[in-house]
Amino acid sequence: MAEGMFKALLFVFAATAFAMAEMARGQIVPCYFVFGDSVFDNGNNNDLNTLAKVNYLPYGIGFPRGPTGRFSDGRNIPDFIAELLGFKDYIPPFTGASPEQAHTGLNYASGGGGILEESSKHMGDRISFERQIENHRTMTMTANVSPEELNKCIYTINIGSNDYLNNYFMPALYTSSHDFTFEQYADYLISRYRSYLESLYTLGARKVAVFGISKLGCTPRMIASHGGGLGCATEVNKAVEPFNENLRALVNEFNGNFNNAKFTFVDLFSGQNLVAPLGLVMVTDKSCCTVEPGQELCAANKPVCKLRPQHVFWDNVHSTEAINMVVAKAAFAGPIALPYNIALLALL
Repeated sequence: MAEGMFKALLFVFAATAFAMAEMARGQIVPCYFVFGDSVFDNGNNNDLNTLAKVNYLPYGIGFPRGPTGRFSDGRNIPDFIAELLGFKDYIPPFTGASPEQAHTGLNYASGGGGILEESSKHMGDRISFERQIENHRTMTMTANVSPEELNKCIYTINIGSNDYLNNYFMPALYTSSHDFTFEQYADYLISRYRSYLESLYTLGARKVAVFGISKLGCTPRMIASHGGGLGCATEVNKAVEPFNENLRALVNEFNGNFNNAKFTFVDLFSGQNLVAPLGLVMVTDKSCCTVEPGQELCAANKPVCKLRPQHVFWDNVHSTEAINMVVAKAAFAGPIALPYNIALLALL
């Protein structure tokens, strides 16, 4: 058994090294599609009537194009993945894109978007996971993207955090915490998630990296509201654990039961221990930008910290470009994606 495991690990290492070498020579997948929430959004909320909108400084202070609607000081995780996949430019937001761009990829992610349609409704407009998939269906059919082409594309999904932050843990506005235990809520979310992944599979998705939920209890917002301002909110982190467990099982289910499915699970919960490779003493409990009391996003045109790369959080929920880079590289060629990292996924 040990010998077989060693050979499997050796294959993964060799395949990843080969993928990295191929990508150094240029783009090796025809397209890349992005689904999710504010962690992945790169501008889809700019024209929506929503509080989850960041097309103003200091957002984008470290991005060459300035504030674009990315919930960070610079690049987000899909930006880095696009670079690592060999794309010459970042994947454009769905809003304002032409159908023809579906041949190379689109970003459908929306700040506030959730698995459940009602999540984040108190913030205003947002594009839920279900509607993101419908947008994908419309764009790929209008552009007449062939199933053979879609089968070869990379898909990344980061969704579910708002179903906790802006639903379950807001009992004054939503009933979910009264209606479900942690385990029951995770089961409910995953049952919906399964149907949406089935829709994506029907539309041609075969190489899919599904990101789990991070330690939401360790965000400055939840430290303040549920951790007494003293440390990570243990209750919040415990709530998302069964979701991550079920999502990983769902990935295995697709790989076992759906023909040619190559799905993988990216473990963001454990991956938050990856800041050590930066070689810095990181600030983990405070935002880098100025956040007004009771808010979670950066105040417009207010001061920011001097050493952005040493901060985990840009605002009270979202990470800095420095952390986005570490997570993207770990998902692409490192230890947090199972059974395939994204580099290997691109070759399969």
